[in-house]
Amino acid sequence: MEEKIKIRSKELIGAEISWFAPICDGDDRYLGERNGKYKSSWENTSDILLTADDLGYRNILCPSSYQVGQDTLPFVSAVSPLTKNINILAAIRCGEIHPPMLARTLSTIDHILKGRLTINIISSNLPGEDMSSQDRYQRSREVIEILKQSWNKEEINFKGQFYNLKLPTNPVKPYQNGGPMLYFGGYSPSALDLCAEHCDVYLMWPETEDNLKSLMENLSDKAAKFNREIDFGLRVHVVVRETEEEAREYANSIISKLEIEKGTEIRERALDSKSLGVSRQKKMRDLSKKDGYIEPNLWTGIGKGRSGCGAAIVGNPDQIINKLNKYMKMGIRSFILSGYPHKEECKIFAKLVLPKLKTISLLQEQNKMPINEPLTPLAAGTRV
Repeated sequence: MEEKIKIRSKELIGAEISWFAPICDGDDRYLGERNGKYKSSWENTSDILLTADDLGYRNILCPSSYQVGQDTLPFVSAVSPLTKNINILAAIRCGEIHPPMLARTLSTIDHILKGRLTINIISSNLPGEDMSSQDRYQRSREVIEILKQSWNKEEINFKGQFYNLKLPTNPVKPYQNGGPMLYFGGYSPSALDLCAEHCDVYLMWPETEDNLKSLMENLSDKAAKFNREIDFGLRVHVVVRETEEEAREYANSIISKLEIEKGTEIRERALDSKSLGVSRQKKMRDLSKKDGYIEPNLWTGIGKGRSGCGAAIVGNPDQIINKLNKYMKMGIRSFILSGYPHKEECKIFAKLVLPKLKTISLLQEQNKMPINEPLTPLAAGTRV
């Protein structure tokens, strides 16, 4: 039976089930053991993305990193005309590209995708930078406000702490009226305030259900002060097999060759390694049982060998579906999933779980478009 969930003041059925493109060199069979087979090359990562498209995933996150991997926007631009139905969630680091040029770049990609572009806003320090949290999020706020002026007004007229601009917007109009949806992650007070005011989907890393509920309630209250409602998403790994025993065995095998020193090196090389979100993931690992489970079917062992998202849903298909349904009842209706190695796990999840879920596209729903029907400039909705 399909589960009805009440979100954004209306009854909805289903969730956006998305996958992850490891363009930041984060793909392996065993964490801590590099295998050239899984190198973050154009051939490998575009194959993962196009596989997810063929299998019916609704969106796919293309992350951003300086240390390793490929640059996000050139990758997204190159793969976009090869896709069929999937939306692409492109991560952008605010401050990396001059905002009017960023607006034009994103608008160009949005036209290539015929309105299937979504944006993941990142506020981490840029390479070689050491900016305070408040300043980083203020810069992100200014970038977002300039993007919205670019996409919704006839002129950019902006004065702020970081940018002072007065420009016509004709060169930067996107395919979607109003511009792409904005996904956002961050845990500091400045981050939550920014998301409440400007963004569409708040992405969380896995934590206990009680902690997730608390985050969602807090952000919903903040958004209400701006007369806005926020959708919620969860970025989480997944290990699904026919039986729970097989799933647990495979999960443990992922970190079976990981040395403690190597795990620390992997976690600390990320630009956001000192962030509040990362510290919350560490705290969750510290509170887990000896087997790494913090609550039924949520395993934190995977966080020993990677930065950022540090837990996986582990179990048989029914257990995975039950866990996702619990999250959906809480109000989460966007899931960005991944596994090791990414292509193989993408296929396994699509075989064992995806057909049993009612999937939606948040972008097409917000723009009131039928699933699998491309957006048009006139049909696309306007976001403010």
